[in-house]
Order: sequence, then C-alpha cells, then structure tokens
Amino acid sequence: MSGSELAARVSDALEVDPEAFQTQAAEEAQRLKQEVRDGTFDNTEAIVGLELELYAVDSRTGSLRRVPRELLGLIGFEKELGLHNAEMQTSPQPLNEHGLAAQEAELKANLAPALERTSREDIQLVSDGLWTVPPNGETATEYLCDSVEQDGVRIGTNMSDAARYHAMTNTDFPVGMRIEAPHVSLSADTVMPESLITSIQPHYQIPHAPDLPDYFAYALRVAGPLLALGVNSPFFPPDLYDDADDEAVVDDAWMEHRVTVFEDVLNPGDWEREPDGVDESGKVRFPRDFDTVEGAIDDIVADTTIVPMDVEPGERFDDAFAHLRHKHGSYWRWVRPVFDGASRSSANARIEFRPLPAQPTVRDAVAFQAVFAGLMVALPKIEHPVRSLDWGRARENFYAACREGLDAELTWVTSDGAETTNLDRTYGELFEIAREGLEHQGIPTETAQQYIRPLRERADRRMTPARWKHDHVAAAVDGRVPLAEAIWGMQSEYVDHQSETLLDGSFVDWL
Repeated sequence: MSGSELAARVSDALEVDPEAFQTQAAEEAQRLKQEVRDGTFDNTEAIVGLELELYAVDSRTGSLRRVPRELLGLIGFEKELGLHNAEMQTSPQPLNEHGLAAQEAELKANLAPALERTSREDIQLVSDGLWTVPPNGETATEYLCDSVEQDGVRIGTNMSDAARYHAMTNTDFPVGMRIEAPHVSLSADTVMPESLITSIQPHYQIPHAPDLPDYFAYALRVAGPLLALGVNSPFFPPDLYDDADDEAVVDDAWMEHRVTVFEDVLNPGDWEREPDGVDESGKVRFPRDFDTVEGAIDDIVADTTIVPMDVEPGERFDDAFAHLRHKHGSYWRWVRPVFDGASRSSANARIEFRPLPAQPTVRDAVAFQAVFAGLMVALPKIEHPVRSLDWGRARENFYAACREGLDAELTWVTSDGAETTNLDRTYGELFEIAREGLEHQGIPTETAQQYIRPLRERADRRMTPARWKHDHVAAAVDGRVPLAEAIWGMQSEYVDHQSETLLDGSFVDWL
C-alpha cells in the first residue's frame, strides 16, 4: 500500500462522527446486556485460549529484522504494530486433559514450520518480553521514532499498514507516545515505541456470564503473583538510556518494563501512575472490580474511543455489537472482560489476562495458561478468601511485581483468611489451588503437576527470566564490560538458549 493510500484511509477513519459512533455503541450495549440476561453467553464448560506474540531477528547477527508481509502471510501469522512483530492465536478448547494438550500441540504445530520457513530468509522468531538489539545500521531511537508526514497525516515508517495503528497517532486523543523509565526518556511522533514489547495473553471463558465479576475479582488478585513469576523485560535497547552510570542502570532496572512502555505510550501524556490511587484517564491501567456483568459492559461503553470508525455489518453473530467490539479494541486494561462469538451458539463471556510478557518457551507459556485456568476454576468454586484482599493492595502487588519480580513484597490471603507476605506460603497455596482446579476439570494429578512444574521451580529457585537476564548483565558490568555489550551479550545467550528449547523445553532447563 502506498503512503498516500494509507494516509487517505487514516483520514477517512478520523472523519467518523464520534458522538454518532458512541450512540450506536451504547445502543448495542443494551442489546448485549439483554442477550447476557437471556443466557446467550452462557456455556456448559470452561474454555481456554492463548495469544502469543513474537518478534523477528537476524539469525546471523541477532539484530531486529522486519518481516516481509508476504512471508508473514505464508507462515500464517497475523500483523502486529511493528514490521518486526508476528502474532498467533490458538483455537479455543475445552479446559480438560485433551484441550490443554491441544493448546500446546497447536502452538508447536504452527511455530515449527514458521521457524523452518523464516530460517530460509535468515530470520529467527523470538519469544521475549522486550527487544534490545536494533536493526543493523540503525539505533533503536531511529527505528522507533522514524516517521513521515503524508497529506497531513503522520505515518510511522516501521509500523504495519493497518489504518487503526496510524490513526491512533493522528487522533485528538492525547496518547503519550513516550517512555519514562529509570534512566530512559523517549518521545516519539507515533505510537511505534509500543512495538518494543511482546506478550502472551491467556483467555478463560466462564460457564455462566453473570458470574463474570467474581471471576474478574479473582483474576485481579492473582495478577501480581503471576506477573512476579513471569517478568521478562528488565532492560531496554542500550541507546535509549540517558547518560547514567552503567551500574545505576543495572541497579535501578525494573523486572518488567513492558508494563511501563504500554502505559506510557498509549495513556495521555499527563497520565501518572499514582502510588495511592489511580488516574482514571488512563486507558492502560489496573482495572477496578465490577459489581455486576452489566457494570463491566458499561465500563467498556464509558471508555474513551481513540479512533471511532465506520463499522461494516458482517455475518457474525457479534456483528450486532460491532461498534462496541471496536471500542473494546482500545479498551486496554491489564485484565479485561470480553464478550464475542461468531455465532449465537459460540457466544461467550471470558476474561483476557494481559499482564504476562512473552515467555522463553512454549511450555512456559502453556504453564501460565494452565495455572491461570486452574485458579479461575478453583478460586470461585471454593470461595477462597483472597477475594477479600483490598483492591488497592491487589494493585500494589501488581506494580511491585513489575518493579521487583519475586523480590517484591506481595500480600496474599490464605485459605484460612490470614494475610501473608511469605512467598513460599503464597505460591505453595496458589499452585495447590491451581492443581485442584485442573483436577476438577478431569486432568490427572500427574499431568496437572507437569503443567505447573515450570512455574513452581521458578518460585522455589527464586529465578525468573528477568532475574536471569539481570544477573547476566550485572555480572558483565561488574567485570567492566560496557553496558551495551553486556545487554547484547545477554540477549545473544537468551536467543541461543531459546533456539534449543522453544518447542520442547522450558526456562528452567537453562539454569
């Protein structure tokens, strides 16, 4: 697509009347509420799914690579924000022994030929939280900030040609287009800096849609502990750092800068991550509890739409809620409710769990999917008292996990109603509850333990992918290796380990 064609599509999107769009979305929300009350979104069993994002590097040098669009189509992956990104989604499966096995098999079945095909172009797909090595001959700043103006529209040079991505840059909504992190300060003219990060996103489809607020509350309260296990992005590309001492960069690094990036780039420029509350103007934030499923739908309606667009009616059942679905596309909460379905029989209400960065291996990603699903089954079933943990404390757990990973002081409420910050007690109980949830779905005990084991070992060893990265860089800097060389050396080792274990190993095999 030419620059002028893309600019024309962006301009068309920006001309949509936001008030008329909002009116249609609100009307659709009322119909959606009625369908929920009528039981249309109820299901007889729990269903799971997973989204997996990757980025591409040069297999010879380890530097970031743009993926040719025709190659992306050949390997069956979807476009994401940056030209270096690729995304795949698993087919929804029942949460049982065969369904979870199918999830892992589908990931491998798609990744294996994709890795083989991209290798012919000297491209390697990497599962990681945040890339650190820019393309050959470019700095990360240049790659992330390069843009042109075409017919009055700002176009990110290295962004995919989807009009909605570029429209976010050109809308009146004051997206920050910046990153503020320890010793990092970056400002751009587009939302392209968000393409630094990649994630996994487990989905859990609940059986009875009106019960969504209860499941949602539990998901918020396990967000901090699960994120602390999954952290995987302690460092930025070296040229993004200010003139700080190498030791200060290492000492002050957060374990999960992916959260920082997403919030800073897409929230308003004056949005603040307040320590004692929450700035409700932020579109990317830790969400509040819902009292009712109708309240969850109302929250989507009330959320500011960054780019209203003309939505063409289609043949799907949920096209009856097409404007609301479009709003949901920029309803960026770290945990969010989803209501959709291609047909009336497949209509579902589910929870999308978004805190987790991409993981070192497929087995690690599926471990998180299994543990999250097991918790969603068991916690509401046994009415676990962690539901009573104050929302503000759950939010503090989340951001503490971002900063410190497993070194964070995380508050948990045990099954006997006592608060604890003892990590062994917290994870011991969390894993046992997840096992019980999986067993309740007919998964044999030994199989459930196998799914949980990669994360249990992380907790036992106090070792996460982020800590592994941090230890490597810290040791190099202590040995007088310059920061850039230390980060790139660590990244090269990460990619080498992953090339051997992505499909058939786990992160703990690296230790």
